[in-house]
Amino acid sequence: MKKLAVLLALFASYSALAGDVAAGKAKSATCAACHGANGISPIPMYPNLAGQKEQYLVLQLKAFRDGERKNMVMAPMAKPLSDDDIANLAAYYASLDPAGK
Repeated sequence: MKKLAVLLALFASYSALAGDVAAGKAKSATCAACHGANGISPIPMYPNLAGQKEQYLVLQLKAFRDGERKNMVMAPMAKPLSDDDIANLAAYYASLDPAGK
C-alpha cells in the first residue's frame, strides 16, 4: 500500500509540472534572441534548450528567478516569470527536437 501511495505522489507531482506547450511557445519570443527560435542557440555561449528535460528547465528558471543561481543575463529575464510561465516555457522547450528539426 505504501508503494502505491509513493507512486501516486510521484505521478501527481509530475502532472503538476506539466505546462502548456502553446502558451510556452507564445511566451518564448524573448528567449529566442539568445536561445534560437527553435531552441537551438545561434550564439555559442548560450545553451540549446530544445529537448531539455522539463523538470530541469523548471528548476533552473526558478533558480534564476529566485536568485539561487546568479547570471547577469538570465536573472532579469526570469525575475518577472510566474510559476505558470516557467512551467509553460519548460513544456515548450522540452517538446522541441534537440536536433533543431
